[in-house]
Amino acid sequence: MFRLDGRVALVTGASQGIGEAIAKQLGAQGAIVVCAARRLTKLQMVADAIRQAGGQSDVVEADLSDSASVRGAVATTIERHGGLHILVNNAGITRDKLLIQMKEEDWDAVLDTNLKGAWTAIQASTKTMMKQRWGRIINIASVVGQMGNPGQANYVAAKAGLIGLTKSVARELASRKVTANAVTPGYIETAMTAGLSEDVKAEFTKQIPLGRMGSPADIAAAVGFLASEEAGYITGQVLSVNGGMLMA
Repeated sequence: MFRLDGRVALVTGASQGIGEAIAKQLGAQGAIVVCAARRLTKLQMVADAIRQAGGQSDVVEADLSDSASVRGAVATTIERHGGLHILVNNAGITRDKLLIQMKEEDWDAVLDTNLKGAWTAIQASTKTMMKQRWGRIINIASVVGQMGNPGQANYVAAKAGLIGLTKSVARELASRKVTANAVTPGYIETAMTAGLSEDVKAEFTKQIPLGRMGSPADIAAAVGFLASEEAGYITGQVLSVNGGMLMA
């Protein structure tokens, strides 16, 4: 079940955290995984780990804030591997500040990377997926894009926009057997949350019915399912992986 043999997957932000876990998950399912991020050294380590586990992997440099870089990463993937079947838009940044303190460049940086970068990758991938009459677009949004969060107006706006983008893409591409879905992680143990104090983590955990923060593997498992043939009748959906923190 959920095998991806012969499929080519491009995962952005694959050098660490959730993106790394997703890349390894898709590799374990048999996909040829192209790992994309700005830092090739870390990417190569992830790709090496996939190969050591018996999978197939490649790396490509991509800066999601630079449209030409994103389009180049997609084009390189297609040129090297003869197609692109699965696109996972995972790369993202934060520039947290209260609204009254937020600078315009902080707003622009987050929207350019987290939302425009994803849109660019989708647009660059669409023609190939439509010709193949098979594709999976999976956007990693966030629970805060569904419920809001103080001090993250830019990040929340980008993630909420990503959910809306997912639904529009799903409607546009459904006739060509290309699905588009979003995964919304809750509080996940990553480098982004590692700096939080134990008291803050304890407060977060109180909000989660399952009683723990999530792991990157929890998100990767959801992506692995949505990328599969078995998920072919699921499109335009938001799959919340948050331990019950938000039940929408």
